[in-house]
Amino acid sequence: MTNQLEEYIKSYFGVVKADQLKEISALFKPLFIKKGDYFLRAGRQSDKLGFVQSGLLRVFVETEDKEITQWISSKGQFAADLSSLVFETPSRWNIQALVDTECYAISRDDYNRIGTLIPEWHHLEKLFIVRCFTLMEDRIFGHLSMTAEERYNTFFEQNRELFHQVPLQHIASLLGMTPETFSRIRRKQLD
Repeated sequence: MTNQLEEYIKSYFGVVKADQLKEISALFKPLFIKKGDYFLRAGRQSDKLGFVQSGLLRVFVETEDKEITQWISSKGQFAADLSSLVFETPSRWNIQALVDTECYAISRDDYNRIGTLIPEWHHLEKLFIVRCFTLMEDRIFGHLSMTAEERYNTFFEQNRELFHQVPLQHIASLLGMTPETFSRIRRKQLD
């Protein structure tokens, strides 16, 4: 368990000394979320950051007429509403398990304590936030510069396994498409 968690921490926060990695990973607790249950509900303050060990968490918002999927976190990815976690504001997002999901979760208080345990933490945390921001910039650029079919193809190449695990309407929403457009492109790709 710990070795995998330590790999997640290293992949998101960069180089951390082995003894410091042990200190950080000790702050994370195992968390099991049953299919359909929530890691976080919109309107509540995010009080933890999680890394998915197995399973899938969907990040979404409900509007008057539909649900909009912002992200799907799978093994090795983190899950949180960072804005809510950092600024202690109500969450904009729901985070729900699409299947039974095992996570490692760290409370906001323990996350904030890392800075007192590890002197260079604020630099590592900044790199983590920049990495998140860069991923978001890439997604926005893709939505602005690619056709729906190009977005579909790119996502499919990078996340092929999700097409067999996630209801396709969630992937369509994540890609900014109507289910009809998604189905048309999917049929074309399968032919």
